[in-house]
Amino acid sequence: MGWIYLLIAGVLECLWAIGLKYSDGFTRLWPSLITAALIVVSLGLLSLAMRTIPVGTAYAVWSGIGASALAVVGILFMQEPGGLIRMGCIGMIIAGVVGLKLFGEGAV
Repeated sequence: MGWIYLLIAGVLECLWAIGLKYSDGFTRLWPSLITAALIVVSLGLLSLAMRTIPVGTAYAVWSGIGASALAVVGILFMQEPGGLIRMGCIGMIIAGVVGLKLFGEGAV
């Protein structure tokens, strides 16, 4: 169950990061409230995940999900640059997250 909490927390991290952009420095009420709620839920789920997943692994996976997903969203929908090297770097983040899951506690 911890990995499910962690996956959802990572997706919510991506959403609240986008919300930060639309809150305009927390000067717009509804985007700010939605962003704050997403932050609270994301961190709450991260905390629940850390009951069964080591803190270093959980935090690295959480931030890796958010960073890689948000980078892809930025490229696809926000006109951010997306060259081959950048895509390779995103791939390395994803590979690291997968590696942490596959080779976690007690592996190798």
